[in-house]
Amino acid sequence: MVGVGVPICVECGTHKNQCRCRVVGPTLGFLAFAAAAVVEWPVGAFVYLFRHSRGRRIMSHPAAVVYPSVSSALPI
Repeated sequence: MVGVGVPICVECGTHKNQCRCRVVGPTLGFLAFAAAAVVEWPVGAFVYLFRHSRGRRIMSHPAAVVYPSVSSALPI
């Protein structure tokens, strides 16, 4: 039987908390990134056909805005 697991992201070497390792913020950031990418990448690809710069901006939104904001919101 094959199980589906939740990806766990670990970021060590940061000075944002006492133990200098973060697990919750990067993991939730990755899940929010994946959810936003499922919606925004197909829309961005369609918009790219007509307006190249706007399509690129839509497709880069999950990586440039969603992941950093969610990841940095939780210092753990």
